[in-house]
Amino acid sequence: MMDKRRDKDIESMFLKIPFLAGLSEVEKFELRKHIILRNFQQNEIVLNEDDSINCLYLILSGKLKVIQRSAEGQEHILVIHKKGDFFGEMALLDGKTSPGTIVALKDGRIGLIPKAPFLHIIMKNSLVIDRIIGMLCMRLRQSWLQIRAMSFENAEHRICFALQELGEKFGFRDSQGVIIDLDITHQNIANLSSTSRETVTRFLSMAAKAGEIEVLANKKIFLKDNFSKKLHFL
Repeated sequence: MMDKRRDKDIESMFLKIPFLAGLSEVEKFELRKHIILRNFQQNEIVLNEDDSINCLYLILSGKLKVIQRSAEGQEHILVIHKKGDFFGEMALLDGKTSPGTIVALKDGRIGLIPKAPFLHIIMKNSLVIDRIIGMLCMRLRQSWLQIRAMSFENAEHRICFALQELGEKFGFRDSQGVIIDLDITHQNIANLSSTSRETVTRFLSMAAKAGEIEVLANKKIFLKDNFSKKLHFL
């Protein structure tokens, strides 16, 4: 049973991650021999900020957050990862440590590709290298947008951008807007937008009264189309 689950998880990995999909069948066969599967539990620290990264981390299930803490101990969420995402590739390429601590938002599973097969199998394929470069450029652009969003002095603007980012990554459309399919707390949103939980709660209440959002069951948030239009004027 475990072998079937392992095979299913690994096959899913090759389909979901673009640069792995670019590997030949022979390269995939070789890579499978080196993949290590590991379970994690909610609130578990998967990787500390100062740890050296010797593996590429592939998220097979669950959700993870990348955080940094201020000198006062305040948590700031840099990004939230979901199934099909990956991290650690930059550290494998430049030998640096992790840019933040990785913490589980909910139970899940990861696949680890050690550094040696990453370099000797993945990085020997020119098509894969092109896709990795494209992926790094995309992440750089996302970082620029995040820096721009965090530069707003107005906390409400930062919350708007945080919700928009969550909608783009975890949302699915219905006829009237986007539902953020993530059981996220007000504190999580505050940590994403560098503001307080009280400010987030107040903003969500005002936006709900204005008919711009709706808070659904299981902490999901519905961003209506008039909320999305509002973002263009910020």
